[in-house]
Amino acid sequence: MSFIAPRLPSRFGRCRSPLRYAFTVLLGLLFGTIGVGSCGASEPGKKPKLQRPNIVVIYTDDQGFGDVGCFNPDAKFATPNMDRLAKEGIAFTNAHSSDAVCTPSRYGLLTGRYSWRTRLKRGVMVAEGECLIEDGRMTLASLLRDQGYRTGMVGKWHLGMQFPGPPNDRDWTQPIRDMPLDKGFDHFFGIPASLNYGVLAWFDGRHAKVPPTMWSGKKPNKRHVDYRIRPPYLETQQQARQKFRNTTIEVAEDFVDNQCLTRFTDEAMDWIGNVSSDVTANEPNETQQPFFLYLPLTSPHYPVCPLPEFWGQGECGGYGEFMTETDHHVGRLLAFLDQHGLSENTVVVLTSDNGPEKSWKQRIEEFGHHSNGPLRGGKRDIYEGGHRVPMLVRWPAGVDRPGRVSDALVGQVDLLATVAELVGATIPDNAGEDSQSFAKILTDAEHQHVRVPLVNHGIKGEFAITKGDWKWIAPRARDKPASDQPGELYHLGRDLSESNNVLAENASLVEQLQHSLTEIVLRGRSTPGETQPNDTGHWNDLTWITPAEYDEGVH
Repeated sequence: MSFIAPRLPSRFGRCRSPLRYAFTVLLGLLFGTIGVGSCGASEPGKKPKLQRPNIVVIYTDDQGFGDVGCFNPDAKFATPNMDRLAKEGIAFTNAHSSDAVCTPSRYGLLTGRYSWRTRLKRGVMVAEGECLIEDGRMTLASLLRDQGYRTGMVGKWHLGMQFPGPPNDRDWTQPIRDMPLDKGFDHFFGIPASLNYGVLAWFDGRHAKVPPTMWSGKKPNKRHVDYRIRPPYLETQQQARQKFRNTTIEVAEDFVDNQCLTRFTDEAMDWIGNVSSDVTANEPNETQQPFFLYLPLTSPHYPVCPLPEFWGQGECGGYGEFMTETDHHVGRLLAFLDQHGLSENTVVVLTSDNGPEKSWKQRIEEFGHHSNGPLRGGKRDIYEGGHRVPMLVRWPAGVDRPGRVSDALVGQVDLLATVAELVGATIPDNAGEDSQSFAKILTDAEHQHVRVPLVNHGIKGEFAITKGDWKWIAPRARDKPASDQPGELYHLGRDLSESNNVLAENASLVEQLQHSLTEIVLRGRSTPGETQPNDTGHWNDLTWITPAEYDEGVH
């Protein structure tokens, strides 16, 4: 592995951490931009005043930190289109999803609020149910819609929606409720949740193009250790239960899992073309509505099902093929923006909802590929491998000194405040409670970003707080008694792999971090502003806060 760089020349002395020097060097060697990043010496260029940018957020699913070529020169597959985003924009090496699993991370990205403040304290949702985003809560989509943007979502939702009737008694002529079109989006095309949950069909707006009236389950997958969702399907749930021991799935007869990436990318390009048909880079139209596209892909989440034309590409089996296909579709979208003169003033953000699925261990053994990069753990974990994810941001018209690497601490919850600053919008106190803008990182290469402490969360309700280079993992609910288990403390600047717990010799620092985390929980927000309520009372995962302390503190 080559995640750790050799000793660097003195011109990199302004960076804080030798481990983080590595990321600057690796991208610099790859792109030929050594010396032009945030640690370089050249003067930042000045950008002219811009019209409000279009915004595209590409959200991959279970893509690890080491699953991008520009972050991992030893990767066993190529990601030239993702690498292009880094070369033409900024690569964030210290960016975090708000949770280590799917649903809560999506909630955090769209609302700028930690999901553990809601009723969802652990795990993920299934396909149907009351949407986790309550009516009236500001989202990226509603914020931009109210600023005159066209807002579209294409892909995987996984935040709950209400289907017409219970299983075995659906009325698919009736509309779906409590779904993306009710949360700020003008357009929705996609699937309700992951491909292992509930209901699978190509939903266009509030209806399925072909209703999911057939039944299936998880089928063997020849290219990976997981499963497939593909025809032929069965006519009744009873037949499915007899054939499959796992959970049965309602499915449309025309649904095939390996068509998701192609269908979603095609639909995304069609939608952009429809809402921006008269815009070109050379002939800006001030009356044209800008657009926001949220594109949550289904890869490389299970089922790992690359199309046949990608078989044999890379040196990492089916997973490498699937990542190659994912990058291909990112490239298709970037080419579409180029061809239609939209690239210059479009912010493209690419990031992942959490770290890599547990098969990352197998890939190390079989192929020498580290999906989690130099980090500890993967999906579901409170360690860095669970939530430190790739994040690439390109905006040719607005990014100062492209090709930079930023080691600033940022969270996906920060997108709401960042976008608000870019478009000149104001966020009220009862929205984006955990969102802090990093817009100045984009527009000023010399800006020194200092974030309020960032909270991360694991699938079993674990909490961690990071302030600067220090990360404290709070005592876990399974530790009994919690008072005898003071958690874990790591200095990420010196120990990115979290291999040396230094809690014992830093008692006063742990006390400070615990106090900060307590304040963030009790105030209902981590950013400045009026105190806001959490959605529930005390819960058991708050091991360091008693119910009485919680009740007293939140009033």
